[in-house]
Amino acid sequence: MFKRLILFFITFSVICHAEAQNTTHRYKDLIFSDVIINKDLSYKAKVAKNDKNAYVFDLYQPKGDTVKNRPLIIWMHGGGFKFGSKDTKGIQLWSATFAQRGYVCAAINYRLSSKDPLFNFDELLKASYYAVQDAKAAVLYFKERHKEYGIDPDRIILAGNSAGGIVALQTAYSTNVELAAIAKLPDTVAGAKEKGLFKVSAVINLWGGIFDLRWMKNARVPVANILGSRDGVVPPTHKSAPLYGGVDIHSEADALHIPNKLKIFEGYSHELEKHFDPFFAAGKGTQKRWLEAGQFAADFLYDSIVKQSD
Repeated sequence: MFKRLILFFITFSVICHAEAQNTTHRYKDLIFSDVIINKDLSYKAKVAKNDKNAYVFDLYQPKGDTVKNRPLIIWMHGGGFKFGSKDTKGIQLWSATFAQRGYVCAAINYRLSSKDPLFNFDELLKASYYAVQDAKAAVLYFKERHKEYGIDPDRIILAGNSAGGIVALQTAYSTNVELAAIAKLPDTVAGAKEKGLFKVSAVINLWGGIFDLRWMKNARVPVANILGSRDGVVPPTHKSAPLYGGVDIHSEADALHIPNKLKIFEGYSHELEKHFDPFFAAGKGTQKRWLEAGQFAADFLYDSIVKQSD
């Protein structure tokens, strides 16, 4: 009899373990095999002719999904505020795979600089201010149309790589007044007098940075920071850069008790490449690391946003 009980217990444990291994979680695991993409929509109605392409987005949704009130991730591309678009390989990859997890994803364009922000930090600051205004316009657009897109207006997440990560961080933690001041913009610039914070649910910062760590005291927005240890474009810390990288943000978030996670890809540079080169397409190894970064971010969002809301 005792042997039978032991055998039953072992069998039951194996079955439970197998079932646990096969359990999938919406918003954490890839549960949809296909994604619907609606391209070149606009998140701003009245725009100047020259800016028309700046306000377009592609919408990614899981095919066959019947759930409403889904979290939205707004994805913003890199390119130093001079180049790039919603069509970059990384943005398409993350938008599609997070839609496969059950999210609605919007890959957006934003205004790029006509100056030289890559070699002039003052111009980069100015360009980031205008890009942040565009990100805020996108958030407002989706809040107003949340029923149309089946999204939860209280669960909007900002995510981006490089310059896109910079936009996400500044949008979540800084006010227009603070950002305009550091960019040396006059208060006659649209929005520059606004002192209020812009509420979002979380930030996924892929190798971006924040201009002033003190801004993180403004809001308790959960943040995941992902970067390469050898990043020379946006270094992990402030020591060799005019902005604060992911390691600095992680340390400050810990000190302020803001939910956060940090993942460092040891030995890799910007965009998680071995040797960053913006003129060459990312190879299979880099894309594999992008997918790993995406899973890390998905796990973080599941623990800090999804489980907390359900």
